[in-house]
Amino acid sequence: MSTDLHIANGSPVTADVDAVVIGLLPAADGEERPRLATGATEIAEAFGGETTLADLLAVVGATGKADEVVKLPTRGAITAPLLVAAGLGAPDEGGEPHADQVRRASGSAARALAGSGRAVSTLGRLDLGAAAEGTLLGAYTFTEYRSNGGGRAPVGAVGLLAEDGQEEVLRTATAVAGAVRTARDLVNTPPNDLYPETFAARARELAEAAGVEVEVLDDEALAAAGFGGVLGVGSGSSRKPRLVRLRYAGGSEPRAKVALVGKGITFDTGGISIKPAANMDHMTSDMSGAAAVIATTVLAAQLQLPVAVTATVPMAENMPSATAYRPGDVLRMYGGKTVEVLNTDAEGRLILADAIVRASEDDPDYLVETSTLTGAQQVALGMRTAGVMGSDDFRDRVAAHARATGEDGWAMPLPEHMRGELDSRIADIANVTGSRWGGMLVAGTFLRAFVPDGLQWAHIDIAGPSFHSGGPYGYVTKGGTGVPVRTLHALLTDIAKNG
Repeated sequence: MSTDLHIANGSPVTADVDAVVIGLLPAADGEERPRLATGATEIAEAFGGETTLADLLAVVGATGKADEVVKLPTRGAITAPLLVAAGLGAPDEGGEPHADQVRRASGSAARALAGSGRAVSTLGRLDLGAAAEGTLLGAYTFTEYRSNGGGRAPVGAVGLLAEDGQEEVLRTATAVAGAVRTARDLVNTPPNDLYPETFAARARELAEAAGVEVEVLDDEALAAAGFGGVLGVGSGSSRKPRLVRLRYAGGSEPRAKVALVGKGITFDTGGISIKPAANMDHMTSDMSGAAAVIATTVLAAQLQLPVAVTATVPMAENMPSATAYRPGDVLRMYGGKTVEVLNTDAEGRLILADAIVRASEDDPDYLVETSTLTGAQQVALGMRTAGVMGSDDFRDRVAAHARATGEDGWAMPLPEHMRGELDSRIADIANVTGSRWGGMLVAGTFLRAFVPDGLQWAHIDIAGPSFHSGGPYGYVTKGGTGVPVRTLHALLTDIAKNG
């Protein structure tokens, strides 16, 4: 069930709804009461003025800090019986909260309104697009596998107060949030139901509904074409690998050609180099990169962006068995390079290398790859900040979009000396080094060996940001997050405008 969004007209004071949402900022220097954010003037007047309302909210514990939600009975001051104050956190020096603060507050408010029928939010007056995205993402639930229906339903409908003429802003934000929700659904689907064959079928269903061309290579086609990396990683599973190709033409005059590549390991045991049992269940999210590029390609078609987008998505299940690939094996990759496998748990880079070479054959202007590539990303940058590597200028461009969208990303180097550490005694390259240091950069260096010279490319390591195992915050719910769909959308929009 999804929340219905629309642009609301009229005054929130007389709106026939169950709740009205306002934004709240922390107290100014020397003050004790929180401050009302822009857009709540009529509500404040109905309560006797801004100071009176702020004092009331302070009495019930409101401070305006980020992710805080305080509910106040209106006692007839306005038509709605409940006032919901969502904390925005301290604004920037300009005095107004930035987009992601609005997005987070809207998400927190939407989650707090679960079980409600209708609400009106003044946060749309701050930033309609951010408020829409935050509301839809904060209200997200995944109840497919709950026999009791999953508890309270998300808020039924939210009217966002905003200036006239912003229908296109709402349409775009709704589509973007829908793509993130699609990626979350895919990540949250358990691996006994989402494996290469069914994942490919789901990708086909999504793509065809949006008019996107689809090609699926099964294990026999992969063998005939020489996709040694995908076949090697998938050899231990009874569920055979796939490679999915989605093509959106970008209209009659596309501004550029963009190749997207996403890692689709539907479950990762580590293979023969098996992982510890603790938290192995999180490896249901090892296909988050694939989910993101599938959702983004479909989104580009839905929004008719003037950019040609081709997604190349390798899918495999990494299992230990009598047929599994082993440490010491040499794989002949798509395109001819050979890789000595020293650790079967460094499998993502193997399927991605095949996909990168195949994607590069389309002669794209840009190539972006995203994956849950390394635990080292989590060690270096934590669970919320993606590591971005690649061509220096393009890498920085991608990382800037990640920060601007609130998904967060940080540019990382690819030191030249690390290529030597990947030298193999018998093959062109090894899949890991003998050192524990710089694992994220090592993986990026390995991938760079398969990128053609001169191609602008970037890798986004989302090992931490793609899956949230703690309690919800802002618009982030437990489980799959949908990162980096919004980053990729922002990048494609930028390329559509600026090349």
